[in-house]
Amino acid sequence: MSCFSWLFTLWPSSLLSLLLIELVGRQLGLRVGLQVVQTVTCSQWGTTSNQGLFQDGDVVIGGLFNLHYQPPAIDHNFTHLPHYKPCIGLELVPLQYIHAAVFAVEEINNSTMLLPGVKLGYHIFDSCGRPPWALQAALSLVGGDSTSCNSGSLLCACDHPVHLIIGGASSITSQILSKILGPLSVPLISYLSSCPCLSDRRQFPNFFRTIPSDIYQARVIAHLAIRFNWTWIGAVVANNDYGHMAVKIFQEETQGKGVCLAFVETLRRENIVSDARRAALRIQASNARVILVFSWYTDVRELFLQLAKINVTNRQFLASEAWSTSGDLLQNLVTLKVASGVLGVAIRSSPIPGFANYLKSLHPVHHPGDEFLKEFWENEFGCTPRFTPLSSYFSSSIKSGHPLNIPIIPVNRSLWKASLPACSGTESLEGVQHPFTDTSQLRVTYNVYLAVYAAAHALHSLLSCPNRDSPPGNNSSTCSPPKHIKPRELLQHLNKVNFTTPQGEMFYFQGADIPAKYDLVNWQNTPEGSRKLVLIGRVDGFDLHLNESAIEWSTGSNQVPVSVCSESCPPGTRKANRKGEPLCCFDCIPCAEGEISNKTSSLHCERCPPEFWSNVEQTACVPRQLDFLSFNETLGITLTAAAVSGAAVTSAVFVVFICYHQTPMVRANNSELSFLLLLSLKLCFLCSLVFIGRPSVWSCRFQQAAFGISFVLCVSCLKVKTIVVLAAFRSARPGAAALIKWFGKGQQRGSVCILTCIQVIICAIWLSLSPPEPRRDLGFQGSKVTLECSMASVVGFSLVLGYIGLLACTCLLLAFLARKLPDNFNEAKLITFSMLIFCAVWVAFVPAYISSPGKYVVAVEIFAILASSYGLLICIFAPKCFIILLRPEKNTKKGLMAR
Repeated sequence: MSCFSWLFTLWPSSLLSLLLIELVGRQLGLRVGLQVVQTVTCSQWGTTSNQGLFQDGDVVIGGLFNLHYQPPAIDHNFTHLPHYKPCIGLELVPLQYIHAAVFAVEEINNSTMLLPGVKLGYHIFDSCGRPPWALQAALSLVGGDSTSCNSGSLLCACDHPVHLIIGGASSITSQILSKILGPLSVPLISYLSSCPCLSDRRQFPNFFRTIPSDIYQARVIAHLAIRFNWTWIGAVVANNDYGHMAVKIFQEETQGKGVCLAFVETLRRENIVSDARRAALRIQASNARVILVFSWYTDVRELFLQLAKINVTNRQFLASEAWSTSGDLLQNLVTLKVASGVLGVAIRSSPIPGFANYLKSLHPVHHPGDEFLKEFWENEFGCTPRFTPLSSYFSSSIKSGHPLNIPIIPVNRSLWKASLPACSGTESLEGVQHPFTDTSQLRVTYNVYLAVYAAAHALHSLLSCPNRDSPPGNNSSTCSPPKHIKPRELLQHLNKVNFTTPQGEMFYFQGADIPAKYDLVNWQNTPEGSRKLVLIGRVDGFDLHLNESAIEWSTGSNQVPVSVCSESCPPGTRKANRKGEPLCCFDCIPCAEGEISNKTSSLHCERCPPEFWSNVEQTACVPRQLDFLSFNETLGITLTAAAVSGAAVTSAVFVVFICYHQTPMVRANNSELSFLLLLSLKLCFLCSLVFIGRPSVWSCRFQQAAFGISFVLCVSCLKVKTIVVLAAFRSARPGAAALIKWFGKGQQRGSVCILTCIQVIICAIWLSLSPPEPRRDLGFQGSKVTLECSMASVVGFSLVLGYIGLLACTCLLLAFLARKLPDNFNEAKLITFSMLIFCAVWVAFVPAYISSPGKYVVAVEIFAILASSYGLLICIFAPKCFIILLRPEKNTKKGLMAR
C-alpha cells in the first residue's frame, strides 16, 4: 500500500509484483499504473483511519485485531475512491487480546534471558473484522507509515517497517494476508484462524498459528461419539468450509466404527432464520438424540430459539470451539430451556501469571496514547479521562521519531464524548467484575500471548549469532543487527522455533500448526438456576483424558444418553442391515444352531468347533454331550423289554417243547433241530441287548460277532430243516430211498456246525484285522455327539450280512419249492412265510440303517434283529404251540397224516 517502488526494487522483472500491485490497487482503491516503474517516487494514496496502539523498539512486530464489531456500510459504486468511516461498537474480549500482546512484550523486554539488550516494540491496528481493512493495515505495517518514499533506497525511506505480523482473526482474512505477504516472506502468526486449508505450506509458506486446525476438534468429537456408543447422530453445520470440513472429517474418523449421521442440516448467515427453523424441525422429527453443531455462536443462538418455539428440550448437543465457551449463550434464557449438559471442545485455557493484576492496574492516565483503553474507560465509567501529562507524551513521541496516529473520531461519538463529564481520577478496575478483567479462562488470549513469545524466540534465535567467533566463511548465522533484519531470515527461524513457555509447556510449530491441545467442557446447572462452564477433560495430540463421572448430561444425571437408530444386538444374535438404510439401522437375527456370538452387535455368528455346540442362549460353545442308546431312556427301555420278552417267550416255547417232546407234533418236526433253533432264537433276542448301553472296545466287537453268529445258527437250522423235509418226501419216490440216508441226524448237526463255523471264521478274521471301535460321530449337527461303534472295515460287516443273506435266500428258495408237499401241517410252508418276513426285514434294514442319524442307527439294527427274530418265532412255533396247547386232539399221528 505504501512503498510500491520498494516492491519493484525487490522484484524488478517479476510478474508476481505486477499482479500484487494490481490486486492491492483494486482492493484498496489505489490507482497504480505500469508507469509507476518509471517514477522516482511513489506516494500513498489516502491515509488509513485505523486506530492504533504503538510502542517503538529495536525490533517492531505488528498486530491486527477486530476491536470493533459494527463496520460502516460502504457504497462500492466504482466512480470514486471508497471512504472508510471508523468502526464503532467496542469489543471487550479483543481488547483483552491486545493487552495480552502488550503484556507479553513487556515481559520479554524485562527478561534477561530472552532478547537481552534488544527492545521489542509493537504497532497494533484495529481491522474491524473487514479483510480490506486488515489488508490495508498489514501493508501499512510492512511498508511503514511514510506518505512517500524514494525508489533509490532499498527501504524506500519507510519508517519502522515490521517484519512479522500477529493477526488474522478469521481464516478468510488470514488467507488474504498470507497470499499478499507471501512474496515479501513476512511471517503471519494467527491466533484464531483454524481452517485446515491454511496448513498447506505450498500455498501459505509464511503462515503460522497458535490455534489447532479444525481437523483435530472434528476428530475429538468423532472419538467422543465412538467412546459413548452414539451411533446415530444429527449434524447442524455452517454452510461454509468450516461446517463442511467438520462433516467430512467426522465421517472419515467414524468410518467402520458403526457411527452414522442421521441428517446434515446447513445454516447460512444470510438466511439464518429460515435455515434454523428447518434444522429445528429436522431435529424434532429425527430419532437421533445427540446433535453435533459446528457453527458460529450467533447461528447457534437462532437455532436454539427455533427449538424453543417447538419445545424440543431433550437433545444432547456436541459443541465446536466456536460456541462451546460462549458467555452469551451460557447466560441466554432460551439456551437454559433448550440446551443443557452441552459437551464441547474448547480452545486450551491456560493461566498467565501476573496478567490479572496487569489488567486491573490499567488506567488511561498511565497510557495516554491508548485510544482503545480510553474508549473502554468512557463506556465503562461514563466519563472522559483528562491527561495532564499530554504534552510530555507528545514530545516523547516526536523525539522517538514515531508520528502520532490519532484516529479520526466520528461526529456522533465526538458529540457524545463532549457531553461526558471529566473523570475524577479515582476510577479503577480493581474489584470490578468485568469480561475485560476476567482471566479465569484465557483461551484466545493465551494464543495471542503464545504468538508474541513465538515471535520473540524466533528473533532471539536470529539475533543470537551462535558462531559469532568463527571465521566469516563458516558463520551459520548472518548476525544481522536488529535494524537490518530480513523477513525471510526471520521466517526460517520461526519454522525452527522450539521453546518452553513461562507456564512450562513445550511449544513448537509442525509446519504451520501446533500440536493439538483442547479443553473438554461441559455446561452444568448451578443452584442459582444459571449455567456454568466446567472443565471435564483435556486433549493432547491423540490422547483424550476425560473424567466421565464429572459430566452432567442433558438428562440432568450422570447417565450417558443413548442415541442409536437400532438398539444394539445382544449376544446370541447378529446384525442384519436393512435394505436401503444406513449401516447403523439394522435388525437382530438369532444365530443358527451350532453358532454363537458372544459380543454385542456382532456382524457374524461364529460356528462352534466340532466337539462343541452352542448353548441355549447361543452365546458360548459348550462341550457336546455324549449320546448313545442307553437303558435309561424310553427307546432303550422299550427295546430291552421287547428283547427280554422275546427271549422269555422263546424260553417258554422251549419248555413247552420239552414237556411235549414225546408228542407227534414235536417229534414230527425234528425235535433236535427245533430245540437248536429255539436256542439260536433266544441268542438272537439276547444279542440285541449288547447293542444297548455305552459302547466300549469289547462291546463293539462282541455285539457284531454275537449278532452274526446267532443269526447264522438260526438260519442254518431252518435251512437244514427245509432240506430234511424235502429229502423226506423225495425219498418216498421210486429210486430215491437212499437220499434220506445222507440227511440223518449226524449230517444235520454237521451241516449246522459247518455253516455256522464259516460265519465264525469270517467274524474272527474281521475282528482281528479291523475290528469296530467306539468313536464320536461329529458329523451329526446337534448339542449331542453320538458315541457309536465305528465300522473300521465296511467289507467285514458286509461279508457278515452277506453270508446271512445268502443262507436266508437259499433257505427261502428251498422252502418255496417244498411249500406244496402233501402234509396236513406243512413245515416248509411255515419256513417260507418266516423267511419272507426275515428277508423283508433285512432288505428294509439297509436303507434305514444308512439314513438314520446318531444313536438311531443302533436302534434300527436292534429293531431289525427283534423283528426278524419275532417273525421266525411266531411263524414257525406259534402254530405248533397252538396245536400242542389248545388243540391237543390234533396232536396225534392220525391228525398229522390226515392228508
